[in-house]
Amino acid sequence: MIAGSNNSSAAANVFLVQRRGQYVWMAYCMIQAAGSSGKSVGIIGGGLGGLAAACTLAARGYAVTLFDKNEWVGGKAAVLNDHGFRFDMGPTILLMPSVLRRIFDEANRSLESMLNMVRLMPQWRCFFEGGGVLDLSDDTQKTQQSIERLSPQSPAAGQYAHFLESSRRMRDISDRYYFWKSVGGIRDTFEAKTTFTPSVLKDLLSMKIGRTVAGAVRSMVHDPRVAQMLDHFTQYVGSAPDKSPAILLGIADMQLQEGIWYPMGGTRAVPVALEKLARELGVTICTSTPVKQITVQGKRACGLVTESGRSYEFDFIVSNSDTVRTHRELLQGQPSEQFFRRRRYEAACSGVVLYLGLNRRYDHLAHHNFVFSRSPEEEFDAIYRQGKPAPDPTCYLAAPARTEAAVAPPGGEALYVLVHTPYLRPGHNWAEMLPGYRDVILRKLATCGGMPDIAERIVFEAALTPADIHARYHVLDGAIYGLASHGRLNGAFKPANRSPDVAGLYFAGGSAHPGPGMPMVLMSGWIAANTLDGDVKTAAAHA
Repeated sequence: MIAGSNNSSAAANVFLVQRRGQYVWMAYCMIQAAGSSGKSVGIIGGGLGGLAAACTLAARGYAVTLFDKNEWVGGKAAVLNDHGFRFDMGPTILLMPSVLRRIFDEANRSLESMLNMVRLMPQWRCFFEGGGVLDLSDDTQKTQQSIERLSPQSPAAGQYAHFLESSRRMRDISDRYYFWKSVGGIRDTFEAKTTFTPSVLKDLLSMKIGRTVAGAVRSMVHDPRVAQMLDHFTQYVGSAPDKSPAILLGIADMQLQEGIWYPMGGTRAVPVALEKLARELGVTICTSTPVKQITVQGKRACGLVTESGRSYEFDFIVSNSDTVRTHRELLQGQPSEQFFRRRRYEAACSGVVLYLGLNRRYDHLAHHNFVFSRSPEEEFDAIYRQGKPAPDPTCYLAAPARTEAAVAPPGGEALYVLVHTPYLRPGHNWAEMLPGYRDVILRKLATCGGMPDIAERIVFEAALTPADIHARYHVLDGAIYGLASHGRLNGAFKPANRSPDVAGLYFAGGSAHPGPGMPMVLMSGWIAANTLDGDVKTAAAHA
């Protein structure tokens, strides 16, 4: 049981029954009309954040109804099946399984009973211009050995160890001040009575306030190829390392300590398991049901209206829709004006995804791979400053047949290729831009990635562009990762999970705190649910 959770009011009693030598979970849902808490919650959007919030709230006794515009739940964690190939369409890297475990613990369920996960080694395989290869491992010594092979005459291996020390400090600070609570700015992270104690002041100094990720990395690691690899932890949040605050260095430690995992069945298996849990806990799920308005009375959210015109009343609303679009399109009047007056938010980057079914796999690829650009400065300047596709991009490749052969016909590969691009700008016509940029990507894979015959191996192909992402997932300007983490001081902060303007309204997803990426999005759903539940308990205590 998780400390602070309210499993005594869980919506399901779970019994472990032994049958034929195996243990089988049997759940008997005991949901009353309004839930044991007597409160109802409407959730807009069934992405990972919305599903996490729904499971947590239902486990604590709330009557939960979840709405999604698509025919499926899981948001970007969708799947493409065609010609015997299976592709995860969105996220492919699962970090920090402890976050997912915490959500299943809410219902007294074992994560391992719902998902079969494999820890991957190496975590990444990196390919550089000129033929250099570097494996990133959760074993520091193995990574250092790989660095020494890449750069034998440099002190880069020792400098990498120094980087890890800094990353661990940043992760520790994030754990203590930033994660698992609703945060919208620096004032939400520290308590006034402890801010000027020696320990907190030491933490403030360790945060390298005013430094960027790129600046901090290069102050510690001088080999340009190793520094380029370390830059790319910020690509988990779709932001430029030379515009993002140094506190994001902690992402590296989050990955290295808990590892990278692959759920058998692909990352799509995660929302499938969450949906199964949600339904067993009594959550009502309404797919193909877009929401067009959040109803507000007296500065309090009290329901929603779907595009069909049907109105629903709820005690609370959790929006898993993009926070900017929630305020721009679902909220009218003063709450929306206050949100946009408080801060200007920028969309994170978008991307082009190629789904390539190959008749023969490449044995030199790991499960996760980066084929790096010739110049990170040129690449990030094009994407984040000029607003145009990089002329020589970094390509992320997922080659899952190494771990799960069933993703492709025998001997084949379901190769997932992601190249970051700017978010949608005026004048971007991706129907015209895609064919030329596809050629750029394939040339990069053929040369730097060691796949000279890739074009001949392709027997199935599909693509997703920024325009497709914008339309399919109802995100801001086609952004994959919600809101950018740019700004040396405020870059790490997203809109808080509790609305400061509308009582009873909460936010989850990649554009809410703590930000994008599978573990952070799942955490955002738990935070939104836990904050809502805490507010209910506080109100009851003062009634």
